[in-house]
Amino acid sequence: MDLGNIASLDFFYPEAILTGTILLVVLLDLVLTNKRALGLVALAGCLLSLWATLQLYGTSGGWLFHRMIVLDNFSLFFKLVSLFAAILVLWMSRGSREVGEVHQGEYSAILLSSTLGMFFMASSTNLLMAYLSLELVSLTSYILTGFLPHNRRSSEAALKYLIYGGVASGTMIYGMSWIFGMAGSLDYARINQALLQGEANHLGLFIAFVFILAGFGYKIVFVPFHMWSPDVYQGAPTPITAFLSVGSNAAGVAILIRFFFPAVSRLGDDGNWMFLSGVEWPHFLLMVSMVTMTLGNLCALNQQNVKRLLAYSGIAHAGYILMGLVVLNNEGLQAMLFYIVVYLIMNLGAFLVVVIVANATGKEDIESYRGLAWRGSAIPAVCMAIFLFSLTGLPPLAGFVGKFFLFAAVIKQQFYLLAVVAVINSVISLYYYARIVKTMFLDFPQPSDGQVKMTAEAAVLLGLLSSMTLLFGIYWGPLVAFTNHSLSFFVK
Repeated sequence: MDLGNIASLDFFYPEAILTGTILLVVLLDLVLTNKRALGLVALAGCLLSLWATLQLYGTSGGWLFHRMIVLDNFSLFFKLVSLFAAILVLWMSRGSREVGEVHQGEYSAILLSSTLGMFFMASSTNLLMAYLSLELVSLTSYILTGFLPHNRRSSEAALKYLIYGGVASGTMIYGMSWIFGMAGSLDYARINQALLQGEANHLGLFIAFVFILAGFGYKIVFVPFHMWSPDVYQGAPTPITAFLSVGSNAAGVAILIRFFFPAVSRLGDDGNWMFLSGVEWPHFLLMVSMVTMTLGNLCALNQQNVKRLLAYSGIAHAGYILMGLVVLNNEGLQAMLFYIVVYLIMNLGAFLVVVIVANATGKEDIESYRGLAWRGSAIPAVCMAIFLFSLTGLPPLAGFVGKFFLFAAVIKQQFYLLAVVAVINSVISLYYYARIVKTMFLDFPQPSDGQVKMTAEAAVLLGLLSSMTLLFGIYWGPLVAFTNHSLSFFVK
């Protein structure tokens, strides 16, 4: 199926609903006096888009808009991930004191615009479309990061994000120009045909791949394109930090997989992906994965700010996710999809507790969690322990199952060194996660430490996320089946 512009609109409902919601929020912002209602409108639009995306699941794939984007289960999976991230962050934002002080209409509209960009990142099959969608997500992320008025730390984070993003974007588009020069096309399918059948210069291709990885890696936050992450995560509003840590990273993984697998590799008869002979990009990613998880965990050890600690933790988890790319088979890719879902749940849950504590204390450092379980906040403390131990990978939690699938895929392909490094890093991460748990339960609160209360909305969301973290650690079959069904590329 190769559809033109008009015919493609029949399969464009999720994006159209999201676009309509953005316009509606902007218009209502001009007339409504109760600005908090705009968040509910944005939530309703996301839920409608979610319903439309689910309706498309399982339909026959095809090219849309003259091969600019594609419709397949893989793209729909990441659209669902982006929507879930947006819904949960909008829900979280309603209880955030930080976000309550900003312009609600602009906040919701820009957040939805970033989500729309993630839709296109997941479904791009053309280098030009991939670049434009990544820029849409980047530009909206810069604005959201600096959204706190009169907050110097937020403005500084946005400026650093902009500078690093501009450099990564320029490097990426330079690499894309090399690919265009060698393949003679921006279309992924035609690039695949040209590179696999032609006599391309292998050194030039490898250099181009490294340049393109700079752009994708800046979104996924792997070393050495991680420098912006700690400052941005610390300076941005906490709900936006949560959104960047899961939604932006997932979209970066989607665009990376779409380019390096259907575009420049081919699926062999044995179920393994075959890359260009002489261009050893999987071995390059092997080194990047080990360095990323190691640096992230080591840098997290001495952090006192919880948001900054979770930023370095996110870098380490980017390294774990990259393990699925190294093995070059569908088993590794399925493990990546599974881990992205469980990481979304447990990481958003951890940031929700950060929002609850920050609302009560105005602080984000580990000391503000002192005796949290004995300050009227036993439920947030228990839930935070669940999320942190799940991020570590302890059973019987969802993080353990996610890491098990990644480790199993790596060991099956005999990448023993990578598996050993990953296990060692998981042990290292237990130290700084357990330090927060120890502070919450074993340190006695001081008289200056006040009570920590949470709203009913935050309590419901916290219960939902912690329950899902426990559920997928015990009964993961449906999620495995869903991710397996989602690993379907349209490449004809």
